[in-house]
Amino acid sequence: MILQTTEFRKIKEKHAKELLEFLIPNAEEFDILCSTDEITFNPELPKHISSAFGEVLVFTLANYTLSTAKIMDNTLTFEAGFGEENIGSIVSIPLKYIIQITEEETPLFINVSATIQQKEPEPQTKNPFELNPRNKKFMN
Repeated sequence: MILQTTEFRKIKEKHAKELLEFLIPNAEEFDILCSTDEITFNPELPKHISSAFGEVLVFTLANYTLSTAKIMDNTLTFEAGFGEENIGSIVSIPLKYIIQITEEETPLFINVSATIQQKEPEPQTKNPFELNPRNKKFMN
């Protein structure tokens, strides 16, 4: 399936980066839906907060959080507060794990490949002659 290919994922990652580079300085507020697989928090959040997270999270980037947002090395970072205690942490999300970007509930970006496991590339033989089992007698 094309969604599992590295090339397709790179296109979607580039699209997310270009859109975020536009939104960060120009939008007043937008939401990001992302897979929690590779999100990091610095400092780490207390267990009573992080244990409540599901497979996906929605972050609203507005006001202070939006003002701290930046893209570095294909990773979106921003500062946000969590829980009733408003515990501050720097959130880092690899762009390839962003599933959707919305503004006022209108989808601006959808990355369906972020929810599908990447297909492992099949090992390629250097010699097409080796593909035919009858040719094994000529090998080695």
